[in-house]
Amino acid sequence: MKNLQEAIKEAIKGIEENDGGPFGAVITDKDGHVIATGHNEVLKTKDPTAHAEINAIRKACQKLNTKDLSNCIIYSTCEPCPMCLSAIIWSNIKVIYYGSTRKDASQIGFKDDDIYEFLKGNNELLKRVEIKSQECKDLLENYTGEIY
Repeated sequence: MKNLQEAIKEAIKGIEENDGGPFGAVITDKDGHVIATGHNEVLKTKDPTAHAEINAIRKACQKLNTKDLSNCIIYSTCEPCPMCLSAIIWSNIKVIYYGSTRKDASQIGFKDDDIYEFLKGNNELLKRVEIKSQECKDLLENYTGEIY
């Protein structure tokens, strides 16, 4: 698949430049025309959110001047981590093609599976404490802006 090959090239670029992990992503329109590419830049930027999919989404949104990528497709070298999966869903992309799984990433030390398990309630990566706050609830209840 041509666009997955573009994602692979993007991942290789990131590895060669020591920008981050072995991940690349490409966002296309429905006809397969490339809109944006991205690779992992966590090491380069010292930003743990600078994953390939996030970077590609940011570039695509800027290029198209929208937060809605519902007419787009994303190709990634790996099944997305929960953060990237959330960003893909928030951006309204409906289709993702990927070349390796989160299990494959886990086998070389990435903790995607740990986060997926945490979301299922199966581990304690993070202590969560709710502080009841009417002021915080009021922020939600009084919000009249755009819902995205």
